[in-house]
Amino acid sequence: MKFLVVLSVALAIAEGTNVARCIHHAGALPASTRIEGCNNPPCVLPQLRDAVIHMTFRAPRNMQSMRTLATAYVGSVPVPYDLGNNANTCNHLTNTRCPVNSGTNVQYTLRMYIDRWFPVGTSVTVEFRIVDQSNNPVVCIRVPITISRPNRMIAGESELPLAIEATEY
Repeated sequence: MKFLVVLSVALAIAEGTNVARCIHHAGALPASTRIEGCNNPPCVLPQLRDAVIHMTFRAPRNMQSMRTLATAYVGSVPVPYDLGNNANTCNHLTNTRCPVNSGTNVQYTLRMYIDRWFPVGTSVTVEFRIVDQSNNPVVCIRVPITISRPNRMIAGESELPLAIEATEY
């Protein structure tokens, strides 16, 4: 019984998100990618929450520093998205720190806040890529996303439609 519990937990952790190789940017696919709440894209990302992306990859060379860049594609039009402080990849490594030696297994978590100004219903494809200090590609993933209304259940509120919530008894 204990073995089955451990196996179930390991499989749940190992389950990843189906992402594609980038088309517009260079970089290998990570060994694994998991976007919280999404196994099969398009990933539905609610406003006012962090989209959380976990990646595991092997460092292709010695790297002093790394940056994460995001570009959304509205049709064929590229729209760079500023990740702010989250662009410094080294600050979000979970098992090591920079500088990273060639061959190191690197675990990284990106948090990207989905602000209210992202229109609900917007569907785009985003390429997330990591580059080193010389702008050489490290890894790159491509994933379609759709922006949804804030997930109020997470905020501790009812998931009922507003019309039902407003009904008095």
